[in-house]
Amino acid sequence: MRARLLAGIAAGTLALAALTAAPATAASPAKLSVFHAVPGQTVDVYVNKKLTLDNFTPSSMAGPLELAAGTYTVAITAPDAADDSAPIIGPVDLQLAAGQNYTVVAHLDAAGKPTATLFTNDISPTAAGQGRVTVRHVAAAPAVDVVVGGAAAVSGLTNPNEKVLNLPAGTISASVTAAGTTTPALLGPADVPVKEGTNTIVYAWGSATASPATLALATQTIDGLHGDPAGVNAGEVGLAADPSTPAWPYAVGVLALFALIGLGVARRQRASQAR
Repeated sequence: MRARLLAGIAAGTLALAALTAAPATAASPAKLSVFHAVPGQTVDVYVNKKLTLDNFTPSSMAGPLELAAGTYTVAITAPDAADDSAPIIGPVDLQLAAGQNYTVVAHLDAAGKPTATLFTNDISPTAAGQGRVTVRHVAAAPAVDVVVGGAAAVSGLTNPNEKVLNLPAGTISASVTAAGTTTPALLGPADVPVKEGTNTIVYAWGSATASPATLALATQTIDGLHGDPAGVNAGEVGLAADPSTPAWPYAVGVLALFALIGLGVARRQRASQAR
């Protein structure tokens, strides 16, 4: 019986070694959204020389596209261009990492020149009862403040930068003003929902210098960021079906259980033979 038990443990050890030596699953794709924030200009968007978005209109948000990690060349052209050889913006090389979430924004720089910026979206878990608000300045305008409740919640934000805030879930009323002032509002006031487990991304875009001004707000949301879920999804035999959780602790537990059962059987047999 001892020999059979040792053989069983050895077989289990080999199975565990095979499990831990198995190749890892393929890396998660990157996610890429595209926001058109150049006022008055319909465009086509090419990715690696292939037409990806046709007749893309201002204020439109596309995606997210799931892409393998790597470098992608994006060119933005006039609508119905024959190819990407005469872009309005770009070409711009975007380096995307596996498992990350991005938004590329076609917008005006502070001087009013068309450009493009790649933002990495914050998809880290939020605390229980909290949401996330990301404010991005992509408008032809000087530095701005974001005013909430009569005070600056974000100060001196310049194009093309962002500010990330983690806030209790609820609704806030926000205005965009010239830096160092609380009135008058360049944009807003506007109600911004702060949803638990969600990153609400607010874009100030357009132009403050155009006549008439074309400043506007746009939002993008990324949900599923709850850091403290109410329950755990169950898989087969009651084990957590979370692909991010390594399998080896469960394998060790099962092998240990088998070993204890084997030892118990061996002791009962020795006791029986002794009688």
